[in-house]
Amino acid sequence: MSLDRRHVNTLLASLPLVGWPAHAQRLRDSLTLAMVLEPPGLDPTTGASAAIGEIVHYNVFEGLTKIAMDGSVTPLLADTWGHTPDGKTYTFGLKKGVTFSDGKLCDAQAVKFSFDRARAPESTNKAKKALFDNIEQVQVLNAHTVVLVLKQAEPMLPFRLGENTAVVMHPDTAAQAGSQPVGTGPYRLDNWARGSAVTLVKNDRFRDAARVALRRATFRFINDPSAQVAALLAGDIDAMPRFGAPQALQQFRRNPRFVVETGFTAGKGILAINNRKPPLNDVRVRRALAHAIDRQAFIEGALEGLAKPIGSHFAPTDLGYQDLTRLTPYDPAKARALLKEAGISGPLNLTLTLPPPQYARTGGEIVAAQLAQVGINAKIENVEWAAWLGGAFKGNFDLTLILHVEPLDYVRAYADPSYYFGYDSAKFRGLVAALGTAIDPKDRARLWRDIQRQLADDAVNVFIWNPQQVAVFRKGLRGLWNSSPIFANDLAAVSWAPA
Repeated sequence: MSLDRRHVNTLLASLPLVGWPAHAQRLRDSLTLAMVLEPPGLDPTTGASAAIGEIVHYNVFEGLTKIAMDGSVTPLLADTWGHTPDGKTYTFGLKKGVTFSDGKLCDAQAVKFSFDRARAPESTNKAKKALFDNIEQVQVLNAHTVVLVLKQAEPMLPFRLGENTAVVMHPDTAAQAGSQPVGTGPYRLDNWARGSAVTLVKNDRFRDAARVALRRATFRFINDPSAQVAALLAGDIDAMPRFGAPQALQQFRRNPRFVVETGFTAGKGILAINNRKPPLNDVRVRRALAHAIDRQAFIEGALEGLAKPIGSHFAPTDLGYQDLTRLTPYDPAKARALLKEAGISGPLNLTLTLPPPQYARTGGEIVAAQLAQVGINAKIENVEWAAWLGGAFKGNFDLTLILHVEPLDYVRAYADPSYYFGYDSAKFRGLVAALGTAIDPKDRARLWRDIQRQLADDAVNVFIWNPQQVAVFRKGLRGLWNSSPIFANDLAAVSWAPA
């Protein structure tokens, strides 16, 4: 018996998922991933959202260096680098024969264009103050040699250049990179269905195209935890590298079709405080907020225990990390006493703005309940990601629950008074400046400790958790990152095991 296409489609549509799993027929050179948030654009050098890097970093765009899954720094567009004894001049030797996906050569002039663009006065690069403002000059010695002359020594420069803020842009198309990115990576943009998914296809001009196993990768945006679970079980997606439904993990651990892996992140989960707004500009009120939060109860209730408590804006993976949770232990009586000392006699009414991720929506309920115990009424305001970026991230908020995922981002977040929570401390900026000139490792270690202690003493925010990363993926998938020293998905390292 023969069937035409209409009959075949009708038959397939009628088969139950348990009898005809969608994943069984998926091509072994394609992959569908899910992520929680849709990025507002695809240019990581101008957008603040970490979701941009999840899609384009290492896939479409590349930098001089690469941060591997274990946090180490390896060559990428630069084969070699070195610096002068004073740490103020770095020389990078570039790979030869690298092209953008449109065929144009990527050379030292492209690097100079990208870094000059990032350090320009009008730049919106989120690493401008932390990285690019420290670059005095970008020199091109020849087509394959770039020299960065720094104002102050920066031992972490090779690491910083591996972050998505430092990718090399196409000089002719950088202005359109938010919607039409053109990079040197193993993939290029195929389609962006707004509100649904981004699809990348293999860049056949990529210098190492032969080692890239996947020809197509689709990133679907699923912020509802139950929908994430359903999509995995139905075979609609193959993997979720940063799984957002920890309460469902046992279900996947028991299912032989899936693999569950946990790893580390550089994330800092905080109850961010608007330091500009009375009475939150009073350190006693901010300290009261910190003492009102039971970190471990939050971690158990919102994250199924998959996190570590923190007491400052450093993750345990960051250089110089100290556990400072002892400075602001859970102490409701202390919180109430501090509020009274600050002159707050009646209930303090604040708004708690929550973006879409489950850590915020579930965790926000926990935070609000804990604050209520000390006389703080936190009215919950649930917003979508675009509204959060346009509101809270612009400084229009009282409190917000948010996860900062960039490693060592204390310079950008706390040395800049215009940043969204408005911390303005000359003492803190002095510590950061001293760190910038410190060469001796012992001096740097001391300054890292002082920086963390200053943030904790000033209770700039309530520092709550450092999350573990949980990756859930279909059995047979290899090379997926299960840790996030930075937010990225290195698709060139991913493949399917032979059937």
